[in-house]
Amino acid sequence: MTGGRVADWAQLLRVSAVSTVPGDALVGAVATGRDPGRGTALAAGASLCLYEAGMALNDWADREEDARERPERPLPSGRIRPAAALAAATGLTAAGLACAARAGRLPLATATALAATVWAYDLRLKHTPAGPAAMAAARSLDVLLGATATPTARTAYGERPALPRRAHGSVRPLGAAALMGAHTLAVTAVSRREAEGGAPAVPLMALGAVGAIAGLLVRQRTPLTVAAGVVYAATAGRPLAHAALNPSPPLLQRAVGGGIRAMLPLQAALAAHVSRTAGEDAAGGDAARKEPNRAAGSLSALALLGLLPVARRLSRKVSPT
Repeated sequence: MTGGRVADWAQLLRVSAVSTVPGDALVGAVATGRDPGRGTALAAGASLCLYEAGMALNDWADREEDARERPERPLPSGRIRPAAALAAATGLTAAGLACAARAGRLPLATATALAATVWAYDLRLKHTPAGPAAMAAARSLDVLLGATATPTARTAYGERPALPRRAHGSVRPLGAAALMGAHTLAVTAVSRREAEGGAPAVPLMALGAVGAIAGLLVRQRTPLTVAAGVVYAATAGRPLAHAALNPSPPLLQRAVGGGIRAMLPLQAALAAHVSRTAGEDAAGGDAARKEPNRAAGSLSALALLGLLPVARRLSRKVSPT
């Protein structure tokens, strides 16, 4: 079979993990203090295309290694031709950049950096010490893509206002991007040993990172943020604890799968929190602009939490790793 069946492409593209992607754009959008709009939808579309491009390219680049360690994968088993996977990666990358271009020049520049990071990771960096950092950078750029694509009002002088800042000067989209990147860094570090097993130190460090992120979320003391933070800690922490006790391939793979699904409640917690705090800074405290942003963040958070059971069900049919 040359092109592959739908089920084969679903496995190649790891469709069970796709639900974790649009939340990056939503978090980036509400972190600007604005409601998600057309540009946010275009950013989410670009992110989905680039994510799936990375999945196809990953298996193309690893086809010889998978022939030894995972011969059941679509490429080494012959169910999908390598040329078809590479063509899919190229086409999806082009589609992602086209979506970003429709959102504007800054989103296109951000998406170009994201695409370059994805291709560099799959073709060169994955098996180097820089691999986890590259993957973390890709997730962070995904959040920033949502922020740059969300329309902002112009001032009376025709200039775009700066992104909302805290009193100490940190930019909220950057903070949200950093937390998503930190979680991705921890999960990617664990994934590097999921095929052959490893030492307990890596899942232990990842568990510590999850605990630190969850602690930051719970400290915000807003009900939806705290609830999502608790779900995040349970979704990522439990399988990581099991992997730390027994770092065998099956348990490491479960830990990676749990870490991927945990991005949904993490995004939900960030959306709920950053919409509240960004709204407080919007327009110098203009209540008319605060409330819509808070509502958008809360609705985004609830929608992301609602995707978690769907992601769990899909992961039983198609592995996210």
